[in-house]
Amino acid sequence: MFTGVSVAPVISKVICMFTGIIEAVGTLVELRRQGEDMALTVHAPTLDFGDVKLGDSIATNGVCLTVVALGDQRYTADVSLETLSRTGFAAAKVGDPVNLEKALMPTSRLGGHLVSGHVDGMGEVKSKSASGRAIEYWIEAPGELSRYIAEKGSIAVDGISLTVNAVQGDLFRLTIVPHTAQETTIARWKPGYRVNLEVDQIARYLERLMTGKREESSASTLTLEKLAQSGFL
Repeated sequence: MFTGVSVAPVISKVICMFTGIIEAVGTLVELRRQGEDMALTVHAPTLDFGDVKLGDSIATNGVCLTVVALGDQRYTADVSLETLSRTGFAAAKVGDPVNLEKALMPTSRLGGHLVSGHVDGMGEVKSKSASGRAIEYWIEAPGELSRYIAEKGSIAVDGISLTVNAVQGDLFRLTIVPHTAQETTIARWKPGYRVNLEVDQIARYLERLMTGKREESSASTLTLEKLAQSGFL
């Protein structure tokens, strides 16, 4: 553990939002198992901690985590079993870099898109190729998430707000410009690499509004016919 730390119990918190515009890249310096859960500590010397306090949220590789301890240019957060089951933290190692973004303030610019920090599932990088000065990646999403991913739509990948440039079945293509690669952990992406995915919130809520209440065992579907009937086409 680190010295000069402030620690306090977190009783409750409000819903926080992010933009997917990464503010800094930190490093995992401690992973401490606590039964089936885990506590992690991130060292982030380039992140401005001036307005961070206990109970605040920091998106860590796209996962909304609550700060439960603060030290010198670092913070500790608890990771639940649910989060471990849906994200890459289950396979994280000390020394891994992580993308960081503090929660939106009322005066913040929305430079990316609305991101909740509630990861929907894991994707896998399938290919990487040069496209001029940019790099193109094809990523495979789980089947239950791919229906929410649309060409020219937005998606958060490891917490980064990115534009989907093409979709083929469960695969989607991203075009990464040099600046984005330099300011995030994207340089680590290669075929086989697993990434956290959060799909666009509007698509999820639109489907829920159109399908209404349903039995837990029934699958939700969003079709062109339903969109037309609801006046969206």
